[in-house]
Parts: sequence; C-alpha cells; structure tokens
Amino acid sequence: MPEPALRLSHVVRRHSGRTVLDGVDLALAPGEILGIAGVNGAGKTTLLRCLLDFCAIDSGAIAIFGLASTLPAARRQLAYLPERFSPPAHLTGGEFLAHVAALHGRRPDGAATTAMLQALELDAGALRRTARHYSKGMTQKLGLAATLLLDKRLYVLDEPASGLDPKARALFKRAASAQRAGGAAILLTSHALADIGELCDRIAILDGGRIRFAGTPDECLRHYGAASLEQAFLDAVG
Repeated sequence: MPEPALRLSHVVRRHSGRTVLDGVDLALAPGEILGIAGVNGAGKTTLLRCLLDFCAIDSGAIAIFGLASTLPAARRQLAYLPERFSPPAHLTGGEFLAHVAALHGRRPDGAATTAMLQALELDAGALRRTARHYSKGMTQKLGLAATLLLDKRLYVLDEPASGLDPKARALFKRAASAQRAGGAAILLTSHALADIGELCDRIAILDGGRIRFAGTPDECLRHYGAASLEQAFLDAVG
C-alpha cells in the first residue's frame, strides 16, 4: 500500500472552550480527490488551518506523506489556495506567477505556464495587466494557475471554484482531473455538492467538528437512501 498523501488521526482542536474538531479521521491517497462538505461553522476552515500548521491541534496527529504536518519538510510537498485569494494589486499576473514560483524555489516554466493558461482559458494578455484590473473570475483563475503550476504531490484547495462561471468551473474540473491522473492528491472544500459528486473520488461530510460520512458519492447516496447528494447531505447534518 502506498503511503497516504494525507492522514488525520483522531484530530481534536479546541478553541475558547469549544471543541471545533472532535476526533476527525481522514485519509487521502495519491491520485485521489477528496471533497469536504459542511455548513458554515462545521470546522472545514479549522481543519485546513490545522493541517497547514496555522494552528495547533490539542490531540491526534496529522501526517503528510508520512511526515508530521508540523515539519517544514512535510509542507513543502503541498500547495495551498485559500478561499479568499487576492494577489497583490500592484503586481501583474505574470509577476505574481513568477513570485509564487520563486517562493517555492522554482523558475517559471514558459511552456507549462502557456499550457496552464490555455487549460483554464486565462488570456495570456492578462498576465501583462496588474491584478487590480482583474475580475473575480480572472483572479481565481490566476490563483489556480499559480497553485497548479507548482507541480506538488498534494494540493489543498479551499472553495477553488468560487467566482468561476459555469465554463470556467468545467475547465477547473478538467485541470484538477489532469493533476489526479498525474498522481497528485487533491483535498478541496466546496459548498457545491454537484461539483463534489462529479469531480471527487470521495466525499467527507463534516458537521459539528465530526465526520458524519466518508466514502464515494455513490456510497453516500446508498447510505442515506437519497436521490441526490444534496438530500444525503441534509440527512447527514440533520
């Protein structure tokens, strides 16, 4: 069995006397996309912050390819796109891509950049404009391009389709599927259950800091006897 790209074991996080994550167990394999669904306040953001070592856990363990997530060597294997992505307004799109690559010790790859821009249908001319002139959709495409161009083994994407129109959402799914086909693991959060059902190999429903269900979308439908993931989700969270 290959080493899981990500494993959360009995993770507990408390804040201000409240248990935000309550014994979370999850595993993500290389070449797999796992979607986390949950209402606002369910613990999704806290879970991501913990695995990125932005905040400490009270008990349990988080491992990235077998290494404790608190180790810089573990986190060097992942790329993260936050939900509220906003590049520096004074940088052009091209400058931002080069800056992100440099932060990760990489040189911009012109051929890979061109291919990614084409995959997401982000106009190459946009790279010459400053980010302050970008629409929400263009900004999100830039963030996705910058993240996926890092060629990491693990991607953590928080609401990656936010602000994308239907065509751009379809293009993102195609780009994410290409990363999966190349062996990368992707952990994403989304309020769009239809997107999770179409793109993700497995879904995890988080509610009240606990995993209420984890399995394939089809298993989720059968488990709750539901005709749609939306209905299954409602049954899971009560």
